[in-house]
Amino acid sequence: MIDTVTGPGAQPFAAQLKAMMDLEGRYQPKLSGLRLIETSQDNGLRMTTRLRELEVKDLLSLTRFFGFNSDTFSLAISLLDRFLSVMKIQPKHLSCVGLCCFYIAVKSSEEEKNVPLANDLIRISQRRFTVSDMMRMEKIIMEKLYWKVKAPTALRFLRLFYSHIQEQLCPESQKILSLERLEAQLKACHCSFVFSKIKPSLLAMALLCYEAQEQHDPDHADKIREVLESLQKQLNIRDGDLVSVRELVAKCLLEYATAKCSRPSSQRLRWTISGRTARQLKHSYYKITHLPTIPESSY
Repeated sequence: MIDTVTGPGAQPFAAQLKAMMDLEGRYQPKLSGLRLIETSQDNGLRMTTRLRELEVKDLLSLTRFFGFNSDTFSLAISLLDRFLSVMKIQPKHLSCVGLCCFYIAVKSSEEEKNVPLANDLIRISQRRFTVSDMMRMEKIIMEKLYWKVKAPTALRFLRLFYSHIQEQLCPESQKILSLERLEAQLKACHCSFVFSKIKPSLLAMALLCYEAQEQHDPDHADKIREVLESLQKQLNIRDGDLVSVRELVAKCLLEYATAKCSRPSSQRLRWTISGRTARQLKHSYYKITHLPTIPESSY
């Protein structure tokens, strides 16, 4: 039975946090498998960090093409990294693995009426395999992950932390942190392999600390810092770990913001769709960029 994603209920913050922290370790990709990918040479025979990052960027484009929610993308990346960390796959199979992880996430997170047919998904993404190939790969993925889809992703931690912080701030201070901007920054981080090895709760915390620091608002900085420090203690995160990941976030977002990353000339997908599919899609979907721009302002 598939363990599907459920949204946060009306439980108190402490109860939600404990439930997610208890599950976090069970859904973390295996470090030994990730290190093998990290040390592999880019010779076309082994999975590498570069190939993984290119696949994630394609899945981000698909997410925006269909207008799927951020939960779908984050869950897809969680599934992909977990599978890559336990299975040695050949680069030629990566596109099938990636699309299957994406499709599992779509069926788990989106409303049934918005779930595309597998054949349409293959055609739109121009993957070179059949629906039968995709179904077989999906079964392999689910078996290797023990049919456990639901995962406490960094996005779920980010939203939980954000709501908790906002409840403790005055209306003016609440304007400092933008959830839309934070979620966009998290998507950028997902495109970088280095964050696959970091616990979701720590990544979410580092993003919040980075964004609070970047806003440079002296009138509200003390209160926000106080709330963040209290949250850090609840999570038992060491100062050194938080500073280290925050620096990785800063480096990632700087690289993501460059023209080379935002407007790649050779990696943009060319969408091929049927007439029936075209009639069902919104006109705006045809004008997406390969990677979205992170909002400049928190307002």
